[in-house]
Amino acid sequence: MQILSFKSERSRAFWTSCLASAFRTALACAIVGGITLFGPISIRRQITLPAFSYVTVIIIIIDATLGDTFRGCWYALYATIQGVCPAILWLWVLGPARLTTFITSMLVAVSAFVVVLPENTHMIAKKIALGQIVLVYVLGYINGVSTEPVMHPIHVATSTAVGVFACVLALLFPVPNLACVEVKQSCKLIADNYSERLKLLVKAFSEEDKKSALAFMSQAKSMATAGTKLLQNIKSKQESMQWERFGIKFLKPYCSTPGQRFQELEAPLMGMSMALSSCQKFPMKLLNPELKDGLHKLEEHINLNFAQMKTSLPFDLATVAESNTDDVADTLQTLQSVPTEQKDLPSFFFLFCLKLLKNKLLGTATNNSPKKSAKSDDSHNKIIQEGSIWSGAKRLMPAFKCSLSLFLAVLFGLTYSKNDGYWSGLPVAITFAASREATFKVANLKAQGTVLGTVYGVLGCFLFERYIKIRFISLFPWFVVTELLRRSKMYGQAGGISAVIGAVLILGRNSFRSPSEFAIARIVETFIGLSCSILVNIAFQPTRASTLAKTQLSTSLKSLHECVETINLSFSSISKFRESQKGLKYSVAELRKFILEAEVEPDFWFLPFHGVAYNRLLKSLSKMVDVLHFGAESIVFIEQELEGSECDVYVEILTELDSDIQVLKEKVGSSLKCCEEMTLIKSVAALEKVIQKNDIGCDVEVGKASIPSMFMSSDYNLDNKIEKIISSYLGNVKEMIDKDGGKVKKQIVLGLSGLVFCMGILVAETTEVEKAIEEVVQWENPCRHVNLHEISCKINALQNM
Repeated sequence: MQILSFKSERSRAFWTSCLASAFRTALACAIVGGITLFGPISIRRQITLPAFSYVTVIIIIIDATLGDTFRGCWYALYATIQGVCPAILWLWVLGPARLTTFITSMLVAVSAFVVVLPENTHMIAKKIALGQIVLVYVLGYINGVSTEPVMHPIHVATSTAVGVFACVLALLFPVPNLACVEVKQSCKLIADNYSERLKLLVKAFSEEDKKSALAFMSQAKSMATAGTKLLQNIKSKQESMQWERFGIKFLKPYCSTPGQRFQELEAPLMGMSMALSSCQKFPMKLLNPELKDGLHKLEEHINLNFAQMKTSLPFDLATVAESNTDDVADTLQTLQSVPTEQKDLPSFFFLFCLKLLKNKLLGTATNNSPKKSAKSDDSHNKIIQEGSIWSGAKRLMPAFKCSLSLFLAVLFGLTYSKNDGYWSGLPVAITFAASREATFKVANLKAQGTVLGTVYGVLGCFLFERYIKIRFISLFPWFVVTELLRRSKMYGQAGGISAVIGAVLILGRNSFRSPSEFAIARIVETFIGLSCSILVNIAFQPTRASTLAKTQLSTSLKSLHECVETINLSFSSISKFRESQKGLKYSVAELRKFILEAEVEPDFWFLPFHGVAYNRLLKSLSKMVDVLHFGAESIVFIEQELEGSECDVYVEILTELDSDIQVLKEKVGSSLKCCEEMTLIKSVAALEKVIQKNDIGCDVEVGKASIPSMFMSSDYNLDNKIEKIISSYLGNVKEMIDKDGGKVKKQIVLGLSGLVFCMGILVAETTEVEKAIEEVVQWENPCRHVNLHEISCKINALQNM
């Protein structure tokens, strides 16, 4: 019943959001239609391009709140300064009568380059400016001597202003759609979500049989998916909240980054799920009545904090209840045992994550000082900036590609049909994307969406042939349909927006030629524009996504290797460890983008992309990113527990524990290094050709001694070695606890167990990475039997020549 209720609530929330978005879009378009069709003649004379008013509405209002529209007003003004103002100067200097097809195309291209080049300009501003540029120059050329150099660009700006004005009104009536209200509601929902997930996870941990535990874990997993969507929604509305605060002074101050705060609470819950998934037997070995009672008290205390958090969100997110803190402070002191086997570690890691969640809620989380955090953030930004496509000369490429695409689109569009030439450039302008995208898929979706919307518009005109003035009423059901298309995997954002624009441009206008004639002309011109965009992307984006995915895989493995190398129990190096984690997280995120693009990329005559193996690699790398995060939390936790301790026992034993960690780290690191080297080779045949050319001897048996990789160990031997290392580590932990039986120091068991649990997961996932790498190399060399050990020996021999 609980699952059914959860699904029904999710379905109801989906439809409510969909209908609300469709209603706001319909209202904004109705306002534009009312002004352009029924407004005073003096105003209608200034709005010579009502089509662009509708386009501006669609660009700004999709998934918008009032804060987004305030931001959209500023972006539209900035876009007008970039697009319209220079156009007035150029038209006045050159004169519309002197414009030719080539000169018009060049003016559009140069202006587009100037607009796109600055990397800090928001995408909405760029799209509006590019659309204005196309309309000002192309229509100026089409109208020729009748074009007024000053008033024509002003009319374009006026049409833009009408669209922005309609968006603001639509978001104000019937009630303001405030981002802070949405965030507050989402925060309440996510607090409930976290509270319910905690209950389910604790129930699963306390179960006597595995079947019941799996049932609770399954429910928690479903709720985790919903929680992730709520968290993404909160993060997406944070900037809009600031714009609302700027525009509406009476709004109360509130937390500016609630998403970051909830992200900190999400991590321990994810770790608890990870721990339960690793448990082999139920009930837990360490579970006893005292611990059960302690878990129940701690769960009640945490849920009390979640409940009180709901009453203060999002205005004071940091304030949570500290009542009963003394009662639960020693909750886990009933933990009398110490892990002695590797299979005991998941249960201790579960308790560590529970303790971590409590600390996060009370603000005593394992964070660095503000100064260190700021420094870390600066380092992260530097990593992103250095690894981004915007760095160096590559910053020019998006601007050049957009410029050239618009040049060709306008040139061929005007050549095909002078009167409709702007319809070839406008789709390219308003769907501009600065980052790399799946060219063929996106172009296909835009084309399909344009055709669907245009056909619907023609049918609407046919049905409302006698009621021309009110035919835009038929747009509302289409807005609902396009919302579903936009949120679907089949059409997505590109297809949905193209579909809604296609219908609006026909049904929302008046006094132009027959709808069917206009529809055919627009479809043909859109095809010309999209074809030019595809050709430019192919010419200047020749590297296939599958090739980039392989290259990024090497980069991710290198980042992972460097991150693993920074693991140690030296607390002074924790900042470096966390900085390397952020670089790794960014690298894996880039890998995910390339894999998604490669999966929808046409094969043509190339080797098909092995998406299954790459997704296995991505899954393992993502899990390793998570466990490295918990590894850092474990180290800081241990540091906090030992803070102020002057016992030499801890220093001595921690040194021995660190030596065990270094052995595990060496095995993982060496294997990752070998995997990285294998992803760098072009093919096995090419490697062997280089070896033969340089007359390099390669004895596989001799090579074993020089390759410290897990490749040399069978699964059985490797498991035995890892188990011995972990057993040694746990023996040292027990020795530490036995020498000092103080209750406070008992808590260190959770941190030490959490750290070695994470190292165990790293080892297991490294093995999975090796298997997936072997599968990828075999896929790329189908005519050969691939043996990673032999390839490692050859690579090593080549490096040592």
